[in-house]
Amino acid sequence: MKITDVKWNKEARQKIVDDANNVLREAVLDIARSSETITSDEAFAQLTSRLKDRFIDWEPGPDLRTYADAIADGEIDLDDD
Repeated sequence: MKITDVKWNKEARQKIVDDANNVLREAVLDIARSSETITSDEAFAQLTSRLKDRFIDWEPGPDLRTYADAIADGEIDLDDD
């Protein structure tokens, strides 16, 4: 077996992505619910703080800024969980 043949199967990869999405959603929802007046930078810092130790090789990307902006602008639907 070649080392390139060692990888997660399709179902496992999907579960990994689903689990990561759930962690992200929980963090966004929790910050949005607990912080009525928060700036985008504060939301970004809180998201980074909550997520950085949950993932290997964590690097916040532009999508995290998008969610921080949405939290600060009150655009997160708190009833849709």
